[in-house]
Formats: sequence, C-alpha cells, structure tokens
Amino acid sequence: MAQLRFALMSLLLLLVTGMPAIAQGFAKGPHVRSELVAETASPRAGSDVTLALVSTPDPKWHAYWQNPGDAGLPAEAHWTLPAGLRADDFRYPVPQRLLVAGLMNYVYEGTFVRLTTLHVPSDAKGTLPIKLKLDYLVCTDTLCVPEKAELETRVTIGDGTIDPATRMKFDGWRAKLPKPLSTPASFQAEGGTLRLAVPYPAGAAAKDVYFYPLTANALDYAAPQRVARDGDRLVIETKARTAPTALEGVLAIDGQGLTVTAKPGTVPAPKPASTATPWLAAIGAFFAAVLGGLILNVMPCVFPILSLKALSLAKANHDAGNPRAEALAYTAGVVLVCLALGGLLLGLRAAGATVGWAFQLQDPRVILVLLLLVAAIAFNLAGLFEIGTPAFVNRAASKGHGGAFATGALAAFIATPCTGPFMASALGAALVLPWFAGLAIFGGLGLGIALPFLLLGFVPAFRRALPRPGAWMATMRHILSIPMFLTALALAWVLGKQAGVDGMTIGLGATLLAMLGLWWAGARQAKGRPRAWLPAVPLLLVALVGAALVHPAPAGPVAAAGNAEPFSEARLAELRAQGKPVFAYFTADWCLTCKVNEKGVIETAAVEQALADGKVAVLVGDWTNGDAALGRFIEAHNRAGVPLYLWYRPGKDAPEVLPQVLTQDLLTGLAKAK
Repeated sequence: MAQLRFALMSLLLLLVTGMPAIAQGFAKGPHVRSELVAETASPRAGSDVTLALVSTPDPKWHAYWQNPGDAGLPAEAHWTLPAGLRADDFRYPVPQRLLVAGLMNYVYEGTFVRLTTLHVPSDAKGTLPIKLKLDYLVCTDTLCVPEKAELETRVTIGDGTIDPATRMKFDGWRAKLPKPLSTPASFQAEGGTLRLAVPYPAGAAAKDVYFYPLTANALDYAAPQRVARDGDRLVIETKARTAPTALEGVLAIDGQGLTVTAKPGTVPAPKPASTATPWLAAIGAFFAAVLGGLILNVMPCVFPILSLKALSLAKANHDAGNPRAEALAYTAGVVLVCLALGGLLLGLRAAGATVGWAFQLQDPRVILVLLLLVAAIAFNLAGLFEIGTPAFVNRAASKGHGGAFATGALAAFIATPCTGPFMASALGAALVLPWFAGLAIFGGLGLGIALPFLLLGFVPAFRRALPRPGAWMATMRHILSIPMFLTALALAWVLGKQAGVDGMTIGLGATLLAMLGLWWAGARQAKGRPRAWLPAVPLLLVALVGAALVHPAPAGPVAAAGNAEPFSEARLAELRAQGKPVFAYFTADWCLTCKVNEKGVIETAAVEQALADGKVAVLVGDWTNGDAALGRFIEAHNRAGVPLYLWYRPGKDAPEVLPQVLTQDLLTGLAKAK
C-alpha cells in the first residue's frame, strides 16, 4: 500500500506541471503560500546571513518533513546564486504525525519555517539577487498535488544592521529548530525490535516523547513507540524494519526537538516495575552480602585497616578493657557507614543519576580527604604524634569506645573499592530490589565486614588466643604503619590519575600542612599544655580548603596495556560483527582488586601471549571518574561496580561473566578455546 501510493505520487510529480507564481520575496502556489526572508537586507561582506523559508499550507492541506514517513515526498530546493555565494541545507522544525489508512506521515499542517545559512564571500559588492526554486508535494487526507514555487529576494552589501523586530522574529523561528544533542546516543536493533537510548537530564520533565527517524527504513513508522526512563537517559523501543549501521533523527520532547546521531551499542530493555517483593532473592542476596563482606577482610584494599583492628582488640583483651563494647562499637561504625553509603547510592539512582558502588571514590576531593586521614593514621602509628580523642567524642560514642567506632567507619569506607566473590550479584540485586530490601543488603555487607571482630568480642575462647598487651605493641605499631603509608601512597597515585599533576601537588601540599599541624598539636600535648590541638586547627582548615580546590582533570585517552583498546559499545559491536572473540574488562584506578587482577593476571606475558595467539580482541573500560555510559553498561550486566570481566564468544549473543578474582589458567584456557 505504502509503495503503491509512493509510486503514484512520484508519477504525478513527473506528469503534472503547474504554473508557479513568481513574486518579490513570496509565491502563492495553489495550496501553499511561501515566502523567502533574509534576516538582514544589508549583510557585511564575508559574513553569514540567515534566510527563512516561511510556508503556510491551506486549511486541511499538509506539506512534508525531510523524511515524509510511509507516504509523501520531501521538498527539493534549487538555488540560483551569484558567484561566490553558498547556501546550506535547510534546517526543519519538529514535524507533526498524521496517521492515514495505517500509514504514518510526518507533516506540517500549519505555518512552518525552514532556516538556512547564506555564506557571503569577502569580496561581495552591490546588490545580490537570491533565487530559489522549490518542488514539493502537498496533500489532504485523500488527495495529493505536486506544486512548484519560485522565490526571489535581494540583499545589498552594507553594515549588517538587523532590525530589532526582524531579529526577534528570527529568534522565535530558531527556537523551534531541534537542538544538537551534546552527548552520544546508542541504539540496538535485533529480533525485530529497535531500542534507542538518548541521554536526557535526570529529573527533567519528558511527557510527550517521540522519535522522528531521518535514516530511511530503519524502523516501522506506524508502529507504536514505547518510552521509558533509565536513569539519566530515555529509552525508546519500537518495531525495527532493518538493522542500520547508524541511526539519525529528531527526538521530540514536549514539542522541543533534539537532533540525534546514534551508534550501535547495548541498550537493554527497560525493567518493568515489580509489583511484589522477591523475598527469596532478597534473602539470598543478604546472605551473599554477609559472606562477601566476611571475605572482604582479607582483600588487599582492606588489609591496612587490619592493623588498627589488631591493636584495638589487643587493648580490649586486657582486663581493664571491655571487648564486647569494643566489638559492638566497631560493628556499629561499619554497618552505619555501609547503610549510609548504600542509602545515598539508592537515593542518587532514584533521582536519575548513573552511579554504582564506591561512587564516592570517583571524586578526587574524597580521595584527598582519605589521603589526609590515612596519612594521619600512618604517622600516628609511626609515633610522630599522639593526640587523645576529645572528651565530647568519647561521651557520644558508646562510653569511650569512639576509637573502635571510628575504626569501623574507616574500614567500611575504604573497603568500598573492593568487591570479592559473592558480592557482585548481591550488590547488583540491591540496585533493583525495593529500597528497604536494598538497604538490608548493604547492612548485610557491613555485618560481614565486622563479623570477625564481633566474634572475638563475644567469644572468650577466641580472645584467649590473642597475645596479651605489652612492650611489643610499640614495635608492632611502628611495623603496622608501613601498610598505612603504602595506602597513602596509593591514594596519592589515584589522586594524580583523577586530578592530574596539579591536583596531586595540591593534595601532597595539603597533607604536609595537615601533618605539620598534628605534629605541632602532639608536641604541645606532650608538654601538658591545655587545649593542645587548637594550633592545629588553622593548618587543618587550610588543608581542607586545598581539598576543595581539587577538581577532576579533563578525560584523556585510556592507557591500555598490550594490544588492548579503549572500550566503547560501538567498537564492541564492530568486533563482534567481524566474528572475533572479545575480552572486555572494566576497571578503576581506585579499585585495588582490579589492579591486582591486572598486574597479576591480565598483563602478564603468558596471558597476553595467549590472547594474541587466539586473536582475542581486548577492550578496557576505565570507570575511575564515573563515566555514565560505562556505568549503564556495567549495570546492564547486573553489577553495581568494578571489576567486571566479560568474555564474548563468536556466534553467541550473551557474554560469559567471569569471576572477579581471575587466574592465568582461566584466561589462557578461554583464549585457546576461543
């Protein structure tokens, strides 16, 4: 039907000729009045002039957009210009939809204005005639007629003056043109369904949404379009007609248009809202989070905090201590921080932000604050200064156990970059379950981290296995300062990766000032001076001001080892279309688990050689600064953060999700099997 109607219209256009009306500036065809208007009648030589083509179809008639849809023809413009002048293609406002006999038409039923830019050469002089011949189709619901219009206007080279009323009119017309989309869009066409994902600010209203395609025959024009929110983007799902290599069009949102150029990628179907709480899944995820938190105690990024735990327990095991209260205070610190971070994460996601677990470490200012804190702990253990906890803090923190509470809070905060076995699926579930079930999972993670301390505090047999406090503790403090210094060094390196050399210099300077202030306060305290910590306050404030000055450095190319390439969904689709096996891994500079896997497995000579021999393409996605596109891709694989390791086999749609603790045998075996 659509093809028949299109052929008939084309034949009419070839056979029927009309006598066009010619006039200065406007032409009245049988059913459309058109006018050519210049924004200024006296442009400067070498300048650009905006021309407007104002068209008004008669009542009950309509003209067509660039892509007319299932039926109709686009207008054709033919310019006659003086030598040196050049006109761009017309820019169209957002069209309307007209469904006739099951055919979708993209039309204009009232006055519409197309704009173009006329480029005037620098040597232009005198009066310049501008002529336009327009061939177009105009229709009613039952009849179509091809028409012609010949329009002419003139401009005279002058001072470029624009009449205020004319400028206001052109500004109104420009406001109706689609705006360019500043961030890339992606689409996925498979199984007869096309999904388009377009970044759109979270929280912004988007009621009337429709995608007008410019790419011909990419989708079924008459098919309904379903629109859903997915964080900070809109997902449009409709029936695909073909599987294009690129997709262009205009996304209309409440009457305003966005020009969209999308590349192939992974666009998961929007998840339907759950009407019932999957209690079984929530309970399983809770226990998985507890087990994951327990294992997290031996992960590399948490090991430095073990020094604080050991010293705290050794002191609590003394007769004068209260190990149960110590364990409860520590557990409270861990669980409350996990709940706070989890609640903030769920709140940000509910507001539309694309964030994942350890999101706070994607901000270099947070890294700098952690650097100050860890450096202070390291120098304290090394014996540079001793500062007692202020009395009001002890009173507020479980009758003097503020140190254990603070230690637990610090352990949970620094543990967030690590995800061990059992944690990945649990944290992924926390993002899709109802908020109270999600918070329970984050609480289970904190309980798992604190479980060893909790058992030591409440089981006397475990405590008796610990050595009694003695002179050895002073030496142990100095030894245990080493991993804390190494942690501070790692944080300084991460700060440099996130904020550049300037940011790292500010961070090291702030750390120096803060340590100087703490040493000064410790020295005064050793001499018995009252309020010994007061002189340290100005230096600490200066250090915190320095933290506020640190900002993320501009994103640069991802440094990938070996033959690895930076990850993009378009590149992944290209490699898979070529039938190549692909190993894609997602990492961050603050994720120590990621770095252990990379240096100990991925970047080893044996694995790199096996990947090369198997002709495996390697893609690496850097999530250090919280790239939103990567965040959405990671979430689509039911993960809340990094590391994520995916293996794509040729001919298979879904990737194999690898464990978060890699081995050389695993990757070399996959490379050989492809």
